[in-house]
Amino acid sequence: MILLRLFYEFFKTGLFAVGGGMATLPFLYSMSDATGWFSHGQLADMIAVSESTPGPIGVNMATYVGFTTAGLPGALAATLGLVTPSIIIILIIARVLQAFRQNRVVDAAFYGLRPCSVGLIAAAGLLVVKIAVFNFDLYAQTGAIGDLLNLKALLLAAVLVVLTRYVKATKKLHPIVFILGSAAAGVLFSF
Repeated sequence: MILLRLFYEFFKTGLFAVGGGMATLPFLYSMSDATGWFSHGQLADMIAVSESTPGPIGVNMATYVGFTTAGLPGALAATLGLVTPSIIIILIIARVLQAFRQNRVVDAAFYGLRPCSVGLIAAAGLLVVKIAVFNFDLYAQTGAIGDLLNLKALLLAAVLVVLTRYVKATKKLHPIVFILGSAAAGVLFSF
């Protein structure tokens, strides 16, 4: 039964996450609350690992959640659940798009999806900031304002902004260098 639930939850995510893997984050955040399969902190870890490993972030996260929830069968169920809507939609669109490509309604529908994609990706970005920079759970427990912000994360973000925007020697480095450096900093400083 857990395999069907994994497939269903990720099918819903794949069906409505227009705009790529980052657009799945609001759905994963909601899934975390609804199912308890992973915490918000684990979601932040999944984002970090998925962003630094090859492959689409949504698929990486679905595979990870499925594997931690139900092993290899769970990984397969979650991953298939996530990609199945895209496969179905692409097959349908490929079949009928040539007939409707010049149709104003179809063109307007595709144009209307753009703001939706931007909104989902912006929401995902805000969720990443919320998870990475703010410690709402710790603040709720202690009530100390100093516990609200993750100062290590803010410092790392500031260093990355300076290195990628203002230091000529590092400005043109490949993004993988910064990803690996951030991963090393996370391990070294116990993020």
